[in-house]
Amino acid sequence: MINLVSDTVTQPTPEMLHAMMNAAVGDDVFKEDPTVNALQEKAAAMFGMEAALFCPSGTMTNQIGIKVHTRPLDELICDELSHVYQSEVGGYAFHSGLAVKLLPGVNGKINAEQIEKAIKPDYDWMPKSRLVVLENTCNIGGGAYYTKEEIRPIAELCKAKGLSLHLDGARIFNALVESGDTPQEMGALFDSISICLSKGLGAPVGSLLLGSQPFIKEARRVRKAMGGGMRQAGYLAAAGIYALDHHIERLKIDNNRAKELGKALASVSVVENIRPVYSNIVFFDVKAPMNAPQFLEILLSKGIKATSFGPETLRFVTHLDYTEAMHQKVLSALAEI
Repeated sequence: MINLVSDTVTQPTPEMLHAMMNAAVGDDVFKEDPTVNALQEKAAAMFGMEAALFCPSGTMTNQIGIKVHTRPLDELICDELSHVYQSEVGGYAFHSGLAVKLLPGVNGKINAEQIEKAIKPDYDWMPKSRLVVLENTCNIGGGAYYTKEEIRPIAELCKAKGLSLHLDGARIFNALVESGDTPQEMGALFDSISICLSKGLGAPVGSLLLGSQPFIKEARRVRKAMGGGMRQAGYLAAAGIYALDHHIERLKIDNNRAKELGKALASVSVVENIRPVYSNIVFFDVKAPMNAPQFLEILLSKGIKATSFGPETLRFVTHLDYTEAMHQKVLSALAEI
């Protein structure tokens, strides 16, 4: 079965498993796991930030970041398609007691002018605008990504207005291999960054939260309160180190294959409204009387798994375990529909 449901379905490579099984470990709650410490130091240095914190998931790193940056009755500003709003169970309200201001961006991307207009005046009866969250790449926005030049005016505005700026970088490396920007350039623009290891990079578990030393010190406390303190987590951290060392540049392959899938879908008679393909995500609609569940069944009959995002919308996501042989099979299958 060819699985295009998500880039979260990847399995560790044999080389990654070897690294995991040979990791030196300790108790990370006491900061005594050498492999976790090495991963955190490596990721922070990559982005030119002072410190990092290894957590089980990107939702946790995002929610910790939001919690540390804010206090109850504050407001978070983000695009209406943002993962922190759409797919984290309203955690901004549950954990942090925040309001949220949603902005209608373009494919999940907002700009400084929109943000400036959204900042609340300092009235007793309004939440205080405190934090801006960007997502790079934007999942529901079809994998669209910000360049450093698009982010810079947002960062300058946030600094001028006293707002913190957090990056949900779940697929940041998919963005960087396309834009040509560097991790260091991204790190210079944000107060905190969340990067995911278990999507395109292929690690089985884990995300990292990056920020200043004081920020990460408080983040450790919040992680513990959320139940995220881990013990011999170095076995997982070793996979993250291997992924950062070996799986970043190859993301360009995933992005290119997704673009080829987008072109192939244009020839399928029951497909319409194929979104622009920016990285490794492809969104498209099917025409009535065809619907998404029916199209998924057709794909399954050809040995292909995908997922739907509504009655007529579907998504493909390419990834480490989606090989060239699988890709050619999918292209052939689409040509037969």
